[in-house]
Amino acid sequence: MTDVPADIVHDLAPTGTLRASINLGNAVLAQGTSQDPSGITVDLAREIARRLEVPLELVCFDAARKSFEALTTGAADLGFLAVEPARAEQVAFTAAYVLIEGVFVVPDESSLRSVADVDRAGVRIGVKEGSAYDLYLTRTLQHAELVRGGEGVEVFDEQRLEAGAGIRQPVTAWADAHTGVRVVDEAFMQIRQAVATARNRTPETVAYLQQVVEELKASGFVRESLDRAGQADTTVAPPA
Repeated sequence: MTDVPADIVHDLAPTGTLRASINLGNAVLAQGTSQDPSGITVDLAREIARRLEVPLELVCFDAARKSFEALTTGAADLGFLAVEPARAEQVAFTAAYVLIEGVFVVPDESSLRSVADVDRAGVRIGVKEGSAYDLYLTRTLQHAELVRGGEGVEVFDEQRLEAGAGIRQPVTAWADAHTGVRVVDEAFMQIRQAVATARNRTPETVAYLQQVVEELKASGFVRESLDRAGQADTTVAPPA
């Protein structure tokens, strides 16, 4: 790519440092600690900062809602979030760079076998507050009730709920480590993870981020980063 125009650099990193919010609560996208984070979102942040030729500051959180708040309050310039209508009212998104799935975990003896089965009166679903699947289920459920807390599987387990919601990979790993539970194989949603920035960025800045994301998908950068992070079963999003 050619040199980034100075107005885009200033718009995206107004303090002279690119501040990227990293959600360590999603193990598919980020791993490690706040002192030493790694994963696809960290790699993307470093690559964007490299192209802008500015220093990078990683601001780490344990939940997507906190990462989102950092963008809306101006505490971060760049974030990595699932595309959701409620969020799109306040932040600008690129197209997705990876696709992940939301699934339910239920007790072994449960009669719930499909996504449609879960949306019934009397079914309580544990969710991580402010997560993409919390927002999605809030918008789409007709009969079941959401119970919010730290992690969906933990709320499900601690409160003996009928179901818990979460991202396929960590939910499957949790279910494998616990007896008496199983994962409903059918995904209830496809989560489109994208690069996000504040709504007050210029159209040129958002278009620049979109261009970078598409280039990094096409070049194999995203695939290689996921593989290095042990996320080989995570799908790279198709071209926009």
